[in-house]
Amino acid sequence: MDGLIGGFITVLQPYNVLFCFVGVLIGTLIGVLPGLGPSASIAMLLPLTIGLDPVTAIIMIAGIYYGASYGGSTTAILVNIPGEAQSVVSCFDGYRMAQQGRAGPAIGIAAIGSFIAGTLGALAIALISMPLVEFAIRFGPPEYFALMLLGFVVLLVLAKGSVVKSTIMILAGLLLSMIGQDVVTGEPRFTFGIPELNDGIGVVVIAMGIYGLGEILVNLERLSQRSVTTVPIKHLMPSRDDWKRSAGPIARGSVLGFLIGLLPGGGATLASFVSYSLEKRISSTPERFGKGAIEGVAGPESANNAGAAGSFIPLLTLGLPGNPVTAILLGAFVMYGVAPGPLMIQSKPEVFWGVVASMYVGNVMLLLLNLPLIGLWVQLLRVPYRILYAPLILFILVGAYSLNNSVFDLGLLLAFGLLGYVLRKLDFDTAPLILAFVLGGAIELNLRQSLMLGRGSWEILIERPIALTILVVTLLVAVAPMLSVVRRVLGQARAVNEL
Repeated sequence: MDGLIGGFITVLQPYNVLFCFVGVLIGTLIGVLPGLGPSASIAMLLPLTIGLDPVTAIIMIAGIYYGASYGGSTTAILVNIPGEAQSVVSCFDGYRMAQQGRAGPAIGIAAIGSFIAGTLGALAIALISMPLVEFAIRFGPPEYFALMLLGFVVLLVLAKGSVVKSTIMILAGLLLSMIGQDVVTGEPRFTFGIPELNDGIGVVVIAMGIYGLGEILVNLERLSQRSVTTVPIKHLMPSRDDWKRSAGPIARGSVLGFLIGLLPGGGATLASFVSYSLEKRISSTPERFGKGAIEGVAGPESANNAGAAGSFIPLLTLGLPGNPVTAILLGAFVMYGVAPGPLMIQSKPEVFWGVVASMYVGNVMLLLLNLPLIGLWVQLLRVPYRILYAPLILFILVGAYSLNNSVFDLGLLLAFGLLGYVLRKLDFDTAPLILAFVLGGAIELNLRQSLMLGRGSWEILIERPIALTILVVTLLVAVAPMLSVVRRVLGQARAVNEL
C-alpha cells in the first residue's frame, strides 16, 4: 500500500497528469483510426519522449497502449470498422446493436466494462507483483534462460499462421540481435566493418521501420475513400436487463483477459476472441450471438483491457515482454536507463508504482473522455489516408534521425520499413521477430553465463529445481500440439478401418 500511495503521489503531479492525459488521448485516436496500431504509434512517438523524465515518458507510453485497447470499440460499434485487431470481435454484436437503434447501450457497456476491467487489472498488478518479485529474486542465469525459452515456445504455439514462418521470424530476430559487440567478450561481430553497427541496431529504429513505416506502406494500397454512415446514439447508460446480462461477461472477461495477458504471445487481441467464444459457449441462448447480444460486447471489451493490463506483469517484474507492444516498451525502459525486473521495485520504485497508479488515473480519464467525444472520433474516419499518412512518414523520418542525428539510422529505417512491407505481403507475422530481437541479447547472455557457472556443462540447467521445472513445462507446451495431431490422425485411421 505504501508503494501504491507513493505511485499516486507521483502520477498526480500536474506534469505527469498532463502526459497521462496526452497518452490516453493519443491511444484512443490510434484505436479509432484503422491501420494504425499501438505498436506503430509507440514506435513513432518514442523519439518525442527523449529528454522527459523516465516516469513521465513511460506513463505517457503506457497510456497510449491501454487507450488504444479501448478506442477501437467506438468505430467498430458505430460503423463496423474495427480500429484495432482486438476490436474486431466488437463488430459481431456491437454493430448489430447499432443497427437496431441500441448504439448507446453498446458504447456505454463497452466503456464501463473497459473501465472495470482496466481498474481490476491495475489492482491485480499491485497485488501480484510483490509476491512474484520475491519469487523471481531467486532466479539466476539458468532460470532466466529457461523462462525465455518457455516464452519462445509459447509464442510459437500461439503464433498466427504458419509455425515455420514464425520460427523463421524468431531466428531472424535472434540474428539481428547479435549485430554489434559480443555480450561477453566485447568483440564486434556481424558489423561488416561498418562503425555505426558496433553498438548494434536500436530497437526504436527497427520498431519504427517494421511497425511504423511498414504499416503505412501496406495501408497505402487500400482504398483511400471510405463510406462512413453513422447511426443515432441515444441513452448511453445500459438498461437494468443489459446490466443483468453483462455483469457475468464483464467479470469473466476481466479475469480471463488478465490471465491471457500474462502469457507470452497473449494480450488484448487473443483475450477478446477467447472471451467471445467462452460467452457464446456457456450462454443458454447462443443463437443470439452475432445478432446483437450485449454479452458479445461486454465480455470481449472487458477482456482486451484486462489483457493489456496483464501483459505489464511479466514486463515489470521479470523484464520479459509478451507481445510486440511490451517489447517496444522494454526498449523504451532501456533507453531511459531503467531495467525492468525483480530489482526494479527497489531501484526505481517511483517508476514501477507510478506506472501502476497511472492505470487507475488513465482508466478514469478514458471513461470521462471518450463518451462525450464519440461524434468526433467517427468524423475522423472521413479523413483520407493520403492526407493522414504523408505527414506521418515525415514524422517517422524526423524521429529516426533525431535519435542519434545519424543519416545511417535513416537508411536502416527505410530498409526495415521495406522489410516490414514485404513480410506483410508474404503473410509473415512480425511479432516473433521484434520479440526475439528484444530478448536475443538477454537470452544469449543468460545462456553463456549459465555455461560459465557450470564450467561448460549443460547439466546446470537440470541441476537447479526452478530451471528444471520451467524446462519440463516448456517440453510439455511444445509436445501438447503434436499429441493432438497424433490423436486426430489415429482417430481418422480408426474411422477408416471401421468403414
